Amino acid sequence: MELIKRFFPKFTKEQLDAFEKLMPLYTDWNSKINVISRKDMENLYERHVLHSLAIARFIKFQKGAQILDVGTGGGFPGIPLAIAFPESKFTLLDAIGKKITVVKAVAEELKLNNVTAIHGNVIELKPKFNFIISRGVCAFPEFVALTRKNISHTSGIQKNGIIYLKGGDLKEELADFKNKVKVEDISKWFPLEFFETKKIVFYTV
Repeated sequence: MELIKRFFPKFTKEQLDAFEKLMPLYTDWNSKINVISRKDMENLYERHVLHSLAIARFIKFQKGAQILDVGTGGGFPGIPLAIAFPESKFTLLDAIGKKITVVKAVAEELKLNNVTAIHGNVIELKPKFNFIISRGVCAFPEFVALTRKNISHTSGIQKNGIIYLKGGDLKEELADFKNKVKVEDISKWFPLEFFETKKIVFYTV
């Protein structure tokens, strides 16, 4: 939790209280439904919460922005970002029903009225969103192919697109995208060992 305060000193007391509740909430749910590995549970704030919030360092979502989190699992990056951007709307999608049960319970407990949780597959999802976010659920070209149809083309202050959290060497995966993608090293915001190879890939329509 100290990492959140260190890297996001401007969060309000209400936001910090919500982040504080994540540990007991996920500890309790994880004992019933395994959504986070035991080792990662010990590092929840670094490996899940702070990793999710790298997106908040990369972009400030506008009021009313519609964001889709594909393959959210237990609610990452969607839940931390919903706390960070209370005036934006987040739809958290996962194909595994048990995980969505956890997401709904956490969002309800934290009174996150800007979160909608859906059990389903993105292939069948029709609505369009300003941004699609995810944490490395598959190779980037495959993810773009699956989700590009759900990006809204309406113009606004911000360029719409996909914001993808991924680690390792991405040269091969991104070779065909050329000027369509922007890559940022997360370690420049969070100089911690865990983030040394972690990146944000931003694909614009």
